[in-house]
Amino acid sequence: QVQLVESGGGLVQAGDSLRLSCAASGRTFSSCAMGWFRQAPGKEREFVAAISWIGGRTSYADSVKGRFTIVRDNPKKTLYLQMNDLKPEDTAVYYCAGAGGRSGLDVGLTAPFYGYWGQGTQVTVSS
Repeated sequence: QVQLVESGGGLVQAGDSLRLSCAASGRTFSSCAMGWFRQAPGKEREFVAAISWIGGRTSYADSVKGRFTIVRDNPKKTLYLQMNDLKPEDTAVYYCAGAGGRSGLDVGLTAPFYGYWGQGTQVTVSS
């Protein structure tokens, strides 16, 4: 089992940066594929970024590629999402997700891939 708690959200202006953190508890974080998703009001939850548990293989949504970076720190049991050059369309609740029992190089691009979810952190970008 893995429990996930996000932090680092807030209200920023367009062009600013934020770093989201996802603190994990439990013994299996280092062997979990991890990801970030977001959900804007009135929209479905969408994939943002993912990272494998071996080798740091990553994948990004086209809308954030080149602006966002997903990083994991296994000794600290923490997942990060560095978000640069934020845009108003990045406004959403951001969720951290984890998946155990996956191949080491797997990255999950869809919500059903993941079995563990955090409660979310709000990111609001004003124009």
